[in-house]
Amino acid sequence: MSLNQSLQQKLLQKLSPQQIQLMKLLQVPTAILDERIKEELEENPALELTDDDSYDDGELRDEFASTGEDEEYSEGESADDGYDNIDISDYVQDGDDDIADYKTRDENYGDQEEKTTLPYKVETSFYELLESQLGMLNLDDREQKIAEQIIGSIDEDGYLRRETSAIVDDLAFRQNVMTSDEEVESLIKRIQNFDPPGVAARDLQECLVLQLLRQKLEGKEVEVAIMALTRYFDEFTKKHYEKIQRGLNISDEQLKEVMIQITKLNPKPGGNTGEINKAESYVVPDFFIYNNGGKLELTLNSKNAPELRISEGYRDMLKEYDRGAKNDRRQKEAVLFIKQKIDSAKWFIDAIKQRQHTLLSTMTAIMNHQNDFFFTGDETSLRPMILKDIAEKTGLDISTVSRVANSKFVQTEFGTYRLKFFFSESLTTDTGEEVSTREVKKILSDLIEGESKKKPLSDERLTELLQEKGYNIARRTVAKYREQLNIPVARLRKEL
Repeated sequence: MSLNQSLQQKLLQKLSPQQIQLMKLLQVPTAILDERIKEELEENPALELTDDDSYDDGELRDEFASTGEDEEYSEGESADDGYDNIDISDYVQDGDDDIADYKTRDENYGDQEEKTTLPYKVETSFYELLESQLGMLNLDDREQKIAEQIIGSIDEDGYLRRETSAIVDDLAFRQNVMTSDEEVESLIKRIQNFDPPGVAARDLQECLVLQLLRQKLEGKEVEVAIMALTRYFDEFTKKHYEKIQRGLNISDEQLKEVMIQITKLNPKPGGNTGEINKAESYVVPDFFIYNNGGKLELTLNSKNAPELRISEGYRDMLKEYDRGAKNDRRQKEAVLFIKQKIDSAKWFIDAIKQRQHTLLSTMTAIMNHQNDFFFTGDETSLRPMILKDIAEKTGLDISTVSRVANSKFVQTEFGTYRLKFFFSESLTTDTGEEVSTREVKKILSDLIEGESKKKPLSDERLTELLQEKGYNIARRTVAKYREQLNIPVARLRKEL
């Protein structure tokens, strides 16, 4: 078999470690940027905060200081081993020299999403709450295992969606506990008396009825509401109130009272009970925009601009090496370590600065494009804007703009908004003018909010009203926008 040589041309896209670091930093929300910087400060002793008074120059020198005479090399061992080739001229100059811009330029990388860790709030879980109530049932060991199996089969919303026979089979095959459907049903009934009311129900109807039965034991008059759910549950879900009223032979006031009682019930008894929840409601704005005498002023949250620098102690250590004899192997190894740390610190500082520049340039472009909104706060003044528009104005990649828009917030005089809020597609009016779909959604929302709840507006009527205002829109588009606004159809918006 012969060997052949050939030439090939390949176009490859590779990311440097600095570009990856910048991409990750760009996605980090301001709320947890402090933690990311603290991690870097702990991992890299060559990096420090400018106002850090705890810095001790002597301690850093002692970390690599020689404890005795220079070590002798063994016979035949080279005195340089490549260490004499160390060039420290870039590290002993005064000031913080930035690395070349091309090394951290945020261009032409793939859409790699970074998973960020959000803070957690830990509480007693829903299942722990149920298990703690088992002690009130005075069960023997066998019944305890059956009850624990039932509780383990309850889902996060508080429903028992498994068949009784399936629970019996699991107990027999996995725990060697022989039982019957009747015994399991008996324990389910007892667990349904636990808090929160409605737990261990098989469906929504049973869940609501259980809650009403609990209220009945407390002396409340809910018999009519129980009858309404028992006999006319389908009519209730479809809001066919007139059928319920005729079937129960009750007045308008009684029907209204029954509906109030039912709508106050919890359809997910386990959903809000002591679960581990992500603290996602805590928002730290990345930008601030205010109207200062008719001129918009944009400022970056100070947490996005930490004062970082290279440790002077590490620079002094390199200067000492430059003045030294350069024949101490241990010192040369230490210098290699110091160079790596200083390089890493410079890269991190430059990435933080590049992050600030990217955030400011992106937000400035958005502010200029949506100038009218930031003066008035009126959503109908929003102009059509897509990622490509901002990418062209800033010279950034579309994926970079997307990362900024999806994870950053701006605080204005009218509230705090995610940057993604300002992006929308366009819709052409009868006059040929392009308006933002956000404007159409706002008008649609206002129309629905002002409708008569006894006779809600249908999608057809909403389409006619929008067309009367000059918006060239189809009924299916109105239905799509209504669903995006999480607004139900007219029949389900009907109230008594």
